Amino acid sequence: MKQVIIMRTDLKMGKGKIAAQACHASLNCYKNADKSRLRAWELSGQKKVVLKVSSEKELLELNSIVKETDLPHSLITDAGHTQIEPSTRTCLGIGPGSDEEIDKLTGHLKLL
Repeated sequence: MKQVIIMRTDLKMGKGKIAAQACHASLNCYKNADKSRLRAWELSGQKKVVLKVSSEKELLELNSIVKETDLPHSLITDAGHTQIEPSTRTCLGIGPGSDEEIDKLTGHLKLL
């Protein structure tokens, strides 16, 4: 079981901003997950992996694909209070889900 966060690298966000956006994605996915999925993830160590895409287009394509699954997911749109413009889509959280389910969608992506 794992959760992945897919972060856009073209936005050139600072480390703190990246961490905050990843937290938003992780928490929203957690809220969207059913209890049995959460329990399995919690018992297996709550693994999280942060991956990267280089554009909004890539992020949105992946979001469209994950919508067709039963995996919890959350596309994060920033409010624009600090480093980036309002309504900028920054990252996508997927899971928790089985490694196999998530790897089918994200196995081609590299670590951030």
